[in-house]
Amino acid sequence: MNQNISKEQSNYLTYMVNGTTLQTASGTISYGMTNDYMFRAVLQSNNKVLRGLICALLHLSEKEVISVEIVNPVILGEAIESKEFRLDINVLLNNRTLINLEMQIANKLNWQDRSVIYLCRAFDNLTHGQDYSEAGTVIHIGFLDYTLFADCPEFYASYKLINVKSYQTYSDKITLNVVDLSRIDLATEEDKQYHIDYWAALFKATTWEEIRMLASKDDYLNEASETIFRLSADEQIRKQCRDREEYYQDMRNYERALSDCEKALAEQENLIAENTKVIKEKDVEIQALRNEIEQLKKQRQQ
Repeated sequence: MNQNISKEQSNYLTYMVNGTTLQTASGTISYGMTNDYMFRAVLQSNNKVLRGLICALLHLSEKEVISVEIVNPVILGEAIESKEFRLDINVLLNNRTLINLEMQIANKLNWQDRSVIYLCRAFDNLTHGQDYSEAGTVIHIGFLDYTLFADCPEFYASYKLINVKSYQTYSDKITLNVVDLSRIDLATEEDKQYHIDYWAALFKATTWEEIRMLASKDDYLNEASETIFRLSADEQIRKQCRDREEYYQDMRNYERALSDCEKALAEQENLIAENTKVIKEKDVEIQALRNEIEQLKKQRQQ
C-alpha cells in the first residue's frame, strides 16, 4: 500500500485498503491501540495525533504547544528481539518538558514501583556542572486496563509531591498520571471537556464501527482513526502487533496461574486454620476429660 499520502488527502477519510476506506470498513479490528506496538506506531507515525493526545491529557490549547517530539523513536516494522522490550514513548514538549507515555494492559502487580522508578530516572537527567534548578519537568502517564486501587477507582488520576497535612505542593516538576481504561464511566466533566474519555474509548475500540463513530468527535480523533486504519494494513506492523499480543497472552496466563496459586494457598491456609481450631477444641475436650478422670480418682481414694 502506498503510504505517501498528500497533505490534502490526510484531511479526509480517503485511505483505501483493498477498495475499503474507514467510512466503509466493518467488523473487528485486528489490533487496536491497547496493543502497545500499535499505540507506539500510531503516535510515532503521526505527530498531529501525538499533539492532540498531549493537549487533551495536559489540558493544553493548540496555541500552547510549540513543538512535540518523540525522542526515543524506533524503526516501525522492524523486528523486536526481546518480547519484554519497552515500548513506552518519551516525548519532549516545547523543548523543556519530558513526558513518558506507556500503555500497560497486563497487570504485573508492580505498577506503582515501576512507574515511580521510570519517573525518577527521567527526572535525574542533569549533566555534570548543571545547577539543580535546571532540572526539567517530567510527567509519566500510564494507560492501564485495570484499576490500580480497587478501594478508590478513578478514570484519570494525577499524583504529585505534596504535604500530607496542608496539601502544599512540594514541587511541580514531577507528576504521575494514570488513565484507567476500564473505568471510562468515571470520567469527570473536566475529562469530557478535553475529550480524554473519547481517547480512552478509541484505545479500547474493537470494531471499525466504534472507530468511525469516535472519528467524528474531533479532528485529532479523526486523524488517529485514519492512522489506525492505515497501519492495520501494513503487514510488518501487524506482525509486530501479533508478537506483542502473544507476549501479553503469556502474561495473562501467568496472571491466571498466579491467581490460581493464590486461591489454592488461601484455601490451604483456611483449611489449616479450621483444622487448628478443631484440634484446639479437641484439646480442650481432652483436658476436660482428664480433669474429670482425676476428679473421679480422688473421689475413689476418699
